[in-house]
Amino acid sequence: MIVVHHLNNSRSQRILWLLEELGLDYEIKHYQRDSKTMLAPPELRAIHPLGKSPVITDGDTVVAESGAIIDYLTKRYGHGRLVPSAGTPDKLRYTYFLHYAEGSAMTPLLMKLVFDRVETSPMPFFAKPVARAIARKVKSSYVLPQIAQHLAYLEAELGASGWFVGAAMTAADIQLSFVLEAASVRGGLDQTYPKLTAFLARIHARQAYQRALSRGGTYELIK
Repeated sequence: MIVVHHLNNSRSQRILWLLEELGLDYEIKHYQRDSKTMLAPPELRAIHPLGKSPVITDGDTVVAESGAIIDYLTKRYGHGRLVPSAGTPDKLRYTYFLHYAEGSAMTPLLMKLVFDRVETSPMPFFAKPVARAIARKVKSSYVLPQIAQHLAYLEAELGASGWFVGAAMTAADIQLSFVLEAASVRGGLDQTYPKLTAFLARIHARQAYQRALSRGGTYELIK
């Protein structure tokens, strides 16, 4: 039995969605973030040494990292679903977006999250002006322009079909979903990106997505 070690408000929500799209049986073991640090609980380290989510177990097999999990599940259980045919241009594009999502697009969004917290975290009064000035400078000069560049790129790359690869939804769309949901909450993704906002509305309306949301619990990355 596949077990998803699921952290609330995390990337593991898209793994639940993938499993629902594939129609696979699975169980969920829920974990909650620390209310102060927002970090995963130490219990996750018993599953994988880094203590991060998502992680799945499938019998004795442990797989971590969203891209690796998606690759494992589609190859083992997908029977050709949600992945373009091997050797095609669409398969190359699919592989690119599967890695691009975490390798490039998420980095500035994570940086913004960190520097936002620097601005708002408690600290000695004499350090506040310096820390906040540094955080604002880094965001304005690098982080926000980078986010805008990635959003413009994704807006341009979204195909006429409404999906990122080919004429139908693939697992690359599932991988990119968390990036775009995070951007809609804290990265400036709004109606100035009509294709991306339509993409989010489209995936959120899918029955498999709604089933995953129902099973996964709290997920605050939806506007």
